[in-house]
Amino acid sequence: MTAQSLAEIARAMVAPGKGILAADESSPTIKKRFDSISTESNEQNRQRYREMLFTTEGMAEFISGVILYDETLRQSTSDGVPFAKYLSDLGVIPGIKVDAGAKALAGYPGEKITEGLDGLRERLKEYHGLGARFAKWRAVITIGSGIPTAFCLQANAHALARYAALCQEAGIVPIVEPEVLMDGGHTLARCEAVTADMLSRTFSELHRHRVDLTGMVLKPNMVISGSECSSQASVAEVAEATVRCLKAYVPSAVPGIAFLSGGQSAEDATAHLAAMNALGGLPWALTFSYGRALQAPALKAWGGQESGFAAGQAAFLKRARLNGLATLAKYRSEMEAA
Repeated sequence: MTAQSLAEIARAMVAPGKGILAADESSPTIKKRFDSISTESNEQNRQRYREMLFTTEGMAEFISGVILYDETLRQSTSDGVPFAKYLSDLGVIPGIKVDAGAKALAGYPGEKITEGLDGLRERLKEYHGLGARFAKWRAVITIGSGIPTAFCLQANAHALARYAALCQEAGIVPIVEPEVLMDGGHTLARCEAVTADMLSRTFSELHRHRVDLTGMVLKPNMVISGSECSSQASVAEVAEATVRCLKAYVPSAVPGIAFLSGGQSAEDATAHLAAMNALGGLPWALTFSYGRALQAPALKAWGGQESGFAAGQAAFLKRARLNGLATLAKYRSEMEAA
């Protein structure tokens, strides 16, 4: 696949009014989600839940792509249509989570490194054959006493760049996800400083690995107060700090930035995105790549029951629509009650 083709896919992933659904929860993670609604996490229930989301009528108006888990990429609709083909036929780009999870970083207590580079070239070739046209790799950065260390930041930035280069070699657009966690008592300013450091190192490594920035999408955290911080930043403060940080460290060649929600409520994630787009003058598209912030209301409405299928789809479509409006700076909080 040519660089032009990768750039076209990347631009389509961040098209105006649309964003990316992160439906790539690992088996342990989706078990936690299902536990919250007292539903067994077996393959049948996982398939049915994902089918509920993907077959929501009108979804393609607001969703440009879906990040799948390995199991999900190999599953089909109840009618026997592979999920990747079903999505592609709707004009929704199928993607795949390819990292093997964040594990303890040896010698660095409290810090993590994402694994999964071994055998990645071969896995990417297989995923491309199964229909995936973009991939995702998540680095996890924790703010705490004495952390993150420079070594942790650099190690994760290096891994992200190696992954991205392998993706482009395979004809797959990489989503580069350096997530500074919102867990902890840190201030907005501390989050901005760590996010800036991580972004700086990540783009330095991407350059060294000869990654074409026009054929990738960045998936960062928003600059936000720690969840346990006594002073929570306002929506406007989050928007201003995040855009300031991104403008300083993200090259304009990147076609778009698709934020993770990172544990924010569905409403907060939408409001923050809308406020950023309202600032204007941005060199890249600003959109969403939410998991919980898109799915939580749908999961609750579904409740693991066939009788909740339609309600789950309605809840999902509402969040997708509101976030689509947020990418255009047209979201208003009063729309939540509609």
